[in-house]
Amino acid sequence: MLPNLFGFMSADIAIDLGTANTLVYAKGRGVVLNEPSVVAYSQKNGRKEIHAVGIDAAMMLGRTPENIEAIRPMKDGVIADFEVAEEMIKWFIQKVHNRRRMVSPQVVICVPSGATAVEKRAIYQSAKAAGGRKVYLISEPMAAALGAGLPIHEPSGSMVVDIGGGTTEVAVLSLDGIVYSRSVRVGGDKMDDAIIQYIRRTTNLLLGERSAEKVKKEIGSATMPADNEGMTVNIKGRDLMNGVPREIRVTEAMIAESLAEPVEQIVEAVKNALEATPPELAADIVDKGIMLTGGGALLRNLDIELRNRTGLPVSIAEDPLFCVVAGSGVVVENLKKWKDVLDANA
Repeated sequence: MLPNLFGFMSADIAIDLGTANTLVYAKGRGVVLNEPSVVAYSQKNGRKEIHAVGIDAAMMLGRTPENIEAIRPMKDGVIADFEVAEEMIKWFIQKVHNRRRMVSPQVVICVPSGATAVEKRAIYQSAKAAGGRKVYLISEPMAAALGAGLPIHEPSGSMVVDIGGGTTEVAVLSLDGIVYSRSVRVGGDKMDDAIIQYIRRTTNLLLGERSAEKVKKEIGSATMPADNEGMTVNIKGRDLMNGVPREIRVTEAMIAESLAEPVEQIVEAVKNALEATPPELAADIVDKGIMLTGGGALLRNLDIELRNRTGLPVSIAEDPLFCVVAGSGVVVENLKKWKDVLDANA
């Protein structure tokens, strides 16, 4: 039994610790977990007692009794609640390893390129406290570029725009390094919030986060529809005038208008990156174009809007949601080969 047990203990993993979802890649097994970054807990004797993590906890968002709170411990790509984040990472590690407690893997974990030294330290310490034998940090755009199959080892510029739940990472990479990176705190969550605020302002209906996300996925667009209406969908919420539930019809044009500001922030971040890129690398990007990754890349017509605003070719990665965890997985499969792409400041 012992050799098998110790074999299990060295099952190294890569974690894409996202604001909206956490994905885990296990060495030799591929992506083995994809769950919402949500934890439900209650306070007991001054300590937080965990009730549910991931999918089960996400079902409780906005539906918990008074004694239980369901939260996202990540905000804008970094840890907002250290204690809960640590428990969440620990729970995910144990789930990946079939609930065995004697697991001490090497962990490669992603951090936003704009994370401060304090924020990086918090992520490092959480992974360490959750059972990581050795913890390595990798910049999100670096992982996204690797996962999207960009030739980052070549002496030519590659541009990646990774749009996650909390942040949008824009980076230019060459020779296994980041030449320029910019992290703006706008992503899927800000888009959902923009929809909630717009619907509230224009129809006096209060939407929940999950309803806003559903509308975004169904009829969300980065550009106005040609007929100024587009697709329609019915949504339910609470009427702010009389407090009762109500259903209304919203159009694609309404959602496109609500998303105009977050989309503009993403476009501006890309344009700023292009302005700051050295001329030789900028010439490479004109040829190769911009690669979109992350869940936000699935917003309809975002690639068209970026193409129109920059004049450059824009493509969406094959599996945009999995690019960051797949890139981290490439690293965890051969840490020796990819040690140069890891964050040296960890």
